[in-house]
Amino acid sequence: MSIQINYKNNNLKKPSANLVLFTDEKFNISNLKNYISNSEFSYISDLLKNSDLKKNLLIYEISSKKKIFLISAKNNLEFSDIENLGAEFYGHINHEKKSEYFLNSDSIKNKYENFIGYFLHGLKLKSYEFNLYKSTTEQKLISINVIGNKNKTTIQNELRFKAIEEGTFFARDLVSEPPNVLNPKEYVNRLLKLRKLGIKVTVYNESEMKKLGMHSLLGVGRGSVNESFLVTLEWNGNKKDKKSPLSFVGKGVCFDTGGISLKPAKFMEEMKYDMAGSAVVAGLIQTLATRKAKVNAVGVVGLVENMPGGNAQRPGDIVKAYNGKTIEVLNTDAEGRLVLADALSFTEAKFKPRFMIDLATLTGAIIMALGEEYAGLFSNNDDLSNKIFKVGEKVKEKVWRLPLHSNYDKLINSTIADMQNINYSGGAGSITAAQFLQRFVTKKTPWVHLDIAGMAFSKKAANLNPGGATGFGVRLLNQLIEEHYE
Repeated sequence: MSIQINYKNNNLKKPSANLVLFTDEKFNISNLKNYISNSEFSYISDLLKNSDLKKNLLIYEISSKKKIFLISAKNNLEFSDIENLGAEFYGHINHEKKSEYFLNSDSIKNKYENFIGYFLHGLKLKSYEFNLYKSTTEQKLISINVIGNKNKTTIQNELRFKAIEEGTFFARDLVSEPPNVLNPKEYVNRLLKLRKLGIKVTVYNESEMKKLGMHSLLGVGRGSVNESFLVTLEWNGNKKDKKSPLSFVGKGVCFDTGGISLKPAKFMEEMKYDMAGSAVVAGLIQTLATRKAKVNAVGVVGLVENMPGGNAQRPGDIVKAYNGKTIEVLNTDAEGRLVLADALSFTEAKFKPRFMIDLATLTGAIIMALGEEYAGLFSNNDDLSNKIFKVGEKVKEKVWRLPLHSNYDKLINSTIADMQNINYSGGAGSITAAQFLQRFVTKKTPWVHLDIAGMAFSKKAANLNPGGATGFGVRLLNQLIEEHYE
């Protein structure tokens, strides 16, 4: 799908093609007389008497070549509501092979600044498609012509929207790629391309990680013929700021068979999404660099493949992590926490960050608890948690905080090592996984763990997502940085 946005002559008030107009919440069209003909006004006025005015959008077919779209724009809309209106509009127009629309900005009475910008931003986020591997694809072109005097978007806002869209699409692309293409090495190659944006990309291979003592991460990838990597992405957008950088850590298991603790065959193909946390981190750092964010941030991703090869890690193995702690591996399918353990402690030691936020498709238990509505949030810091919660409500990438407690911590104590990687007692699967991760935050750094297992991929289209990879977290964390750290 190709979306073409044009800004047309402001004097073009009554185009003969498809027209998009905005009304109040009651679909009062008295102010639209200047933008449609008298016959169209009478026709729509009559049809409105029997229309469902509880909807956000109404469509009236004027002729075989013209439709008029009426969109309800309430005065109390937030920017995320406006984005959702754009996404909803796209849902009504994406089925045509080639179509053209005139969007009249003068019909907007809502006082929200940059209404058109947010509307088109939501439309473009919804328009994402991943059809790289289809041998034949129908070429679709949607042309949207913005007319009227309220169509101006500042260069700064245009850059911001473009950066978020590209960062989100980058994350979605990574998650959507098949696992025979996006192995850890190919993932590294794609991250190296971010250097052209001014991002410092550093790659640690297996021999370098062995010297550093990252045996928790390395153990996960032992069964695969593909090498494991740790990659850091540094964006220094505020060289005057001498404070420690903000840090974001992502689980990058490019495919997860479960290892020796093999998963069932049914739906195993979905385990290509197990690197979604790392994709969000990469998409976020790209977004910051593209919009030239005045902030210093670092992304750290552990890239591995969990396979049941002849050299694979076994249940019962004990490995030593980067921070010196020993882990009894009772289940090789609880591998994401092993990757994050080394990535978190390495990030804390090397970068001494102001905070650490990790993202991972970590547990199926979080889907049982929260479904596809909220990501699970676990933290050692109330202030950072509250900020993320409020931002999540604003951008509609919602999080819900669950508890951490020393009593849960006891469930992952091992009799022969410092800890074990699963809770054998049953229950509280997401909480005990977070308790495990907390043991690798040793310097009282503010830390948040986001379990995005239910949010990284959706089989149904919702909000700004077309279905499939969502890029959940890019917009959330970008907004967090904009509001609190720039």
